[in-house]
Amino acid sequence: MASVTSPFVVGATVAAAALGGRYMIAAWQAFKARPAIPRIRRFYPGGFQPAMTRREAALILGVREHAAMQKIKEAYRRVVAANHPDAGGSQYLASKINEAKDVLMGKTRGSGSAF
Repeated sequence: MASVTSPFVVGATVAAAALGGRYMIAAWQAFKARPAIPRIRRFYPGGFQPAMTRREAALILGVREHAAMQKIKEAYRRVVAANHPDAGGSQYLASKINEAKDVLMGKTRGSGSAF
């Protein structure tokens, strides 16, 4: 009886391996064909422009160009708290954040940075 079951077990094992391999190949192809969704938030890759625009100010604060005043104030508080000079941040970045808030709130036309 052992001589009959041995080829049967080997055949079943080979068939299971073939079906498993076929499934894995199909799953890999489906994985590669899926659309690429960025999982990491992308940041603005450049330096500052000579005269700050509304677009640049919105990028600095992380809001839309025509955001509500309340959203601008919340974003300003969040960003300036992370970059304040008293907390180890840069004076230059703090001035740019202040300038961005002023530009978006309509208090200045830009390029009012001390640097």
